[in-house]
Parts: sequence; C-alpha cells; structure tokens
Amino acid sequence: MLIRILLRRPPHAAGKRFQDLAFALAALLTPAAVIAFTISCWSVAADLHWTTNFFVTSGLFSHWQVWLISAAALFLAARLLNRYAERQQSLAP
Repeated sequence: MLIRILLRRPPHAAGKRFQDLAFALAALLTPAAVIAFTISCWSVAADLHWTTNFFVTSGLFSHWQVWLISAAALFLAARLLNRYAERQQSLAP
C-alpha cells in the first residue's frame, strides 16, 4: 500500500488565486484607461482652444501625448491580464 502525504497546496489552488487577482486588476485598469483617454482628448481640445484651460498647465502631464500613451499602456495591461486569467481558467481541471 502506498500513502502520499501532501505537504503543500496543490498547484491549481495558487493559480486560482492569481486568476481572480488578474481578473480584478483588469476590471480596474479598463476604466482607468478610458479616463486617461478622455483626459488626452480634453488636453487636445484645450490646445486647439475648443475648451477652457487644461487642469495641468505645466510639467510632464500637461501634454496630451503622455495621457494617450498612458491610456494605451493601461489598456494593454488590462488586455494581457484578461488573457492570462482566461488561459489559467482553460488549463484548470
């Protein structure tokens, strides 16, 4: 007779926790990307004098390019986290 004693968690238990965390972070990053894109549009409109002054008048974040790149990076991170979590879900037994 063979008896196995498990001294640590099964590998899929830790994966489930990371999958839930990845889904949660992706759910938070997507609205942040939309907000950053909206701010970049507002900055472009302020540069063209279509709206009032932009709320950041000097510094790095006063440029619309920074906000647009931030929005793209946030959206990409959310997309990658969603793909990771879905892949972990399909690998689960």
